[in-house]
Amino acid sequence: MFSVHDIPFSYRGSWFDISPVIAEKTYADDLHLVSHQTGLHAVLRFLPRRGETRADTRIVAEPSRLTWESGDDRIELAYQDADTIRLRGTGLGLRLEVAAGTLTPFSGSYLFRDGVTGGYVLTSYETGRRYRITVLTGEVADVAGVETLGAGDRHLTMPDGPEWELAVEEYETGRAPFTAVLSFDETVAAAARQFTAFADAVAPWRDAGTPAADLAAYVVWSATVRPAGFLARPAVLMSKHWMDKVWSWDHCFNALALAAGHPELAWDQFQLPFDHQDEAGALPDSVTHSEVLHNFVKPPIHGWTLRRLRDELSPGPEQLSEAYARLAAWTRFWLDHRRAPGRELPHYQHGNDSGWDNATTFDEDRVIETADLSAFLILQLRELAELATALDRPDEAHEWSATADAVREALLGELWQDSRFVSRSVHTGRRRASSSLLDLMPIVLGDDLPADVSDQLAAGITRHLTDHGLATEPVDSPHYDADGYWRGPIWAPSTVLIEDGLRRAGHTDLADTISRRFRALCERSGFAENFDAETGAGLRDRAYTWTAAGYLILAAAHQHRTAWTPG
Repeated sequence: MFSVHDIPFSYRGSWFDISPVIAEKTYADDLHLVSHQTGLHAVLRFLPRRGETRADTRIVAEPSRLTWESGDDRIELAYQDADTIRLRGTGLGLRLEVAAGTLTPFSGSYLFRDGVTGGYVLTSYETGRRYRITVLTGEVADVAGVETLGAGDRHLTMPDGPEWELAVEEYETGRAPFTAVLSFDETVAAAARQFTAFADAVAPWRDAGTPAADLAAYVVWSATVRPAGFLARPAVLMSKHWMDKVWSWDHCFNALALAAGHPELAWDQFQLPFDHQDEAGALPDSVTHSEVLHNFVKPPIHGWTLRRLRDELSPGPEQLSEAYARLAAWTRFWLDHRRAPGRELPHYQHGNDSGWDNATTFDEDRVIETADLSAFLILQLRELAELATALDRPDEAHEWSATADAVREALLGELWQDSRFVSRSVHTGRRRASSSLLDLMPIVLGDDLPADVSDQLAAGITRHLTDHGLATEPVDSPHYDADGYWRGPIWAPSTVLIEDGLRRAGHTDLADTISRRFRALCERSGFAENFDAETGAGLRDRAYTWTAAGYLILAAAHQHRTAWTPG
């Protein structure tokens, strides 16, 4: 079971969820049907009733069923499929209230009785979709606001007492009358089988030593949406709270977590941002149903990701060729459009480009060459060299390798200063050291680093290690902020990247400690966007898929290193 306050109740493929979150950091008193088409929009409010008053209920959520309980009385909700929910009430009534109170020519919702099917239909300007309520069992006690224009109360109420059942469907314009092929209990059982099959594929290794694996799998499963809008592939959103997008580095961690059990879905996750690559080769900052943003980019961790994916997926020649072309264009973007004249090293234009929006690395200058960016680019160049070799393009392989060597030489020769990496302003040449964990990220180069550099980075990383994991800013730093985004909290992506780099560099004890503490953090505090480095409390969006993916990645690797064996 889980708290629907933290994790939305949803279903693989669905564009809506059942949640109290109706806007960014905004929690309603009651659960709502919340759609993520054209943005985040509350559509229907679910209000349990006893007689004419609101019923005092306890909400219980599990992957296949959501229940409002009041003594022996209850309302149950389950997904029949990605766009249809079933509701059943025993002893409790339910009012379904339209969330938008006013209908204007360009906003709000219109409620009417369908002349063909007899169902009650709600049209929503905000989502651009229709919502049909069909009564399967029982009689409606009260309806208000049918065909009402302007302001007005719009609702439908099922009475307490006898058992009743409803279906609610989200669709576009026309749909055949609803037919209940399965009973309510069969619907719940089918949803349970769907989720269990997913969890078995993604985390076959789970046992008593990985108590958060099922919930991590549910967070990823339930945040997956079917192709629609700008997302032409099945997509794992970062969350079905307000972070309902695919950012162009977050997707990499979801792809890695899915690779072993769902290779096709994993490949789709990796390719999603590349579907919107621009003429310069850049990936968008983010993509979602009705929006593609190019105002920033994200760091080129895609070579690092593809190297790991190839080990799991063994892609065929056609997939390799497509991935090579796309990754090459993304790499040339950094080489051609993000290197100042005469410079060997690429640069960010803002902290957002790094994914570490407000890290202290960017406090003095914004347009800077940073060691993390060069390290990621080196890994990407080396992956391109391997791909070119596999595709029988030896000249290209040589070119990529030579460029990787040149960037590596410049990284160590120009940004390694006084036993640490620094950043450098593109415009003034000023070098600056910061206390951010970002400056230690070149550990991702693993054994491609000189031993003394690797040792210094490992020592620096230990200064960021708390009882719960890697603080992005040391807790004793004057810039530390417990809920400061990238100025203190623990994050999954930095944890996974650094843990992997340390392991490949031979610092396995430190890597094991980081993995163990992060896994324990998730088992205690769930899958929040980030965590308080001192208390371990979850912060911000509480149902973040890259955090769940990070847990699955680290837990799977730990299980394979220790006791678990397939079959």
